[in-house]
Amino acid sequence: MPQPAPDGLPWLVALDVDGTILHEDESIDERVADAIAAARERGHEVTLATGRSWSTTAPVLQRLGLAPEYVVCANGAITMRRDDAASDGYVREHVETFDPTRVLERIRAFLPSGRFMVELPDGHRLYTEGMTDWNLENAREVTFEGLLDQRATRVVVVSPDHELEDFLRIVEEMGLHQVSYAIGWTAWLDIAPDGVSKATALERVRGWLDVPAERVLAVGDGRNDLEMFAWAGAAGRSVAMGQAPAEVIAAASETADDVDHAGLAAVLDSLP
Repeated sequence: MPQPAPDGLPWLVALDVDGTILHEDESIDERVADAIAAARERGHEVTLATGRSWSTTAPVLQRLGLAPEYVVCANGAITMRRDDAASDGYVREHVETFDPTRVLERIRAFLPSGRFMVELPDGHRLYTEGMTDWNLENAREVTFEGLLDQRATRVVVVSPDHELEDFLRIVEEMGLHQVSYAIGWTAWLDIAPDGVSKATALERVRGWLDVPAERVLAVGDGRNDLEMFAWAGAAGRSVAMGQAPAEVIAAASETADDVDHAGLAAVLDSLP
């Protein structure tokens, strides 16, 4: 059983997954795995806050031997709660949805060759032809029209015909409204319900766990971590991985070594 933190006051530790814990090939540095386990053993509440769906987040928890009370998925649109009676140990505690129809139609006008995926509240996903680089378990291919008039927790748009800088320019021109969105390392766009981010979900989790704001630590490497950094850094600690884009590093209060040098390990080891 985890022991209480040395001063009796545990930290809420929110970790991004890809580029923070996982390498691009989905391997985990042994030093990082050990540091996560050690932080948990010292009594800290170590959880994940990721853009991933629950179906691709759960295996990461299992690999790390983690079973936090709450887990944030889909960039804040889904918060899972531990429930030992559930088949996979968790149930959906809070789900945010939106109708993606207008957003999808607008994006397609700018990216006619784009490829699209919509995640539904129950975790099922609908995708258009060409989404070959994504995990397509629990997913079904549909026409573009088959994506419309749904309640969605997340929309992913991929444009393989564009370099990242061109894609960023096009996204800016779209003038998306009434949605929150994060742009990935490559030409893909991750869209959440308006006003929803990792930060909004983590603030809810912080309240449920009754952790003081000055005892939150968030670590990430992507543009979808910007709001999380503002939230954590307001009173606690926000840490960008060393390989993060310049704007992400600038938004954090601290910078770690990059993922290839197990930067997360030293951050976790710095906790009491």
